[in-house]
Amino acid sequence: MNSIKDTVAIVGVATTEFSEDSGRTEYSMACEVIKAAADDAGVPLEDIDGMVKDVVDGIDAMYVQKALGMETLTYSSDSHWGTSPLINAVTALAAGICSHVVYYRSANNGSGKRAGSDFRAAKETKDESLDLIRYDLHHPFGLMGPAGSAGIGIRRYLRDYGVGAEQVGWVPVVCSEHGSNNPHAAFRNAPLTIEDYLASELVVDPLRRLDIAPEVDGAIAIVLSRAELAADLAKQPVYVGAVAMGSGTNGEHYSSYSRDDIAGLPEMELMAAELYRVAGVGPDDIHVAQLDDRYAPYVPMQIEALGFCGKGEGGAFCEGGDNLRVGGRLAINTGGGFLSEGFSHGVNVIEAVHQIRGTSTNQLDGVELAMVATGAGGPADGVILHS
Repeated sequence: MNSIKDTVAIVGVATTEFSEDSGRTEYSMACEVIKAAADDAGVPLEDIDGMVKDVVDGIDAMYVQKALGMETLTYSSDSHWGTSPLINAVTALAAGICSHVVYYRSANNGSGKRAGSDFRAAKETKDESLDLIRYDLHHPFGLMGPAGSAGIGIRRYLRDYGVGAEQVGWVPVVCSEHGSNNPHAAFRNAPLTIEDYLASELVVDPLRRLDIAPEVDGAIAIVLSRAELAADLAKQPVYVGAVAMGSGTNGEHYSSYSRDDIAGLPEMELMAAELYRVAGVGPDDIHVAQLDDRYAPYVPMQIEALGFCGKGEGGAFCEGGDNLRVGGRLAINTGGGFLSEGFSHGVNVIEAVHQIRGTSTNQLDGVELAMVATGAGGPADGVILHS
């Protein structure tokens, strides 16, 4: 079987500032950030022949193409779940369909639309089966949004493995420390303390306010190129060693309650196994990881699922924060993560690129391999990058 390993490289990245209210249209931010990423790569806009994005983002490639004057587009796609559009970009390039592809996201999720109820989405799409699952079975019990749905599995994990708030709380503390150095982070004020975390109010038990990544306005763009073209471009290529996703039976987004064990992340385990297989590496080879911290307790769960420690050991791994900081056993979310930068899929890929390039605001020494994982609590996807 042919492998995508090292056939594609990330050659350009860009973000807008993330904020609670951009005061701008998603359209203008998308165009600005794509142009900036192309400039970062040294790729003329007219040479970009593929565009991919998340299906929930409303700025269609056709309109972005028109605004930027790109007349050579031969491929575009919408995809769901985290960084899975990146998988589409890599496969299009590896298959020879495109030479350069841009993955972009632009959303005013802080000031505009927010994560809404699945019941509303079901009514809009006339999906009666989703009505049955979400509205008839979940909403009467208070599960009106993703935090409530995620909280049940998280509570079971915390209970089954004796993980306490004094351990989980170090995730937002360390992310805030990293984010305080990142000029693009929306929440880059003075770093949090564990006392701040323990004093923060419960939103939906067991999730506290400081466990939940805030929605923000902003845009990101990533330019990928075929490997044979990447070496001649403006910036150091960051090669895709592997990209993969994982999905499982009895799976739902944050609410896989019909499984025998609801205290784990089996999709993340499946995705990780494929990443390691394709890249030909293991957990001990990874120098830095950008993990899905939309909900902070998912971080120790991911650390276990990705093989960085044993089952039930994630809480102890996080306690005190030293393992998670730059210089620790596994530096995580060195740009601040969703908790500090603000929740926007794809920005964790950009931070991984910065680490490989040596341009992070919290740079590790000698980074050769970086992992990105998203989709905790549902279909998972991720990528391993290297110099």
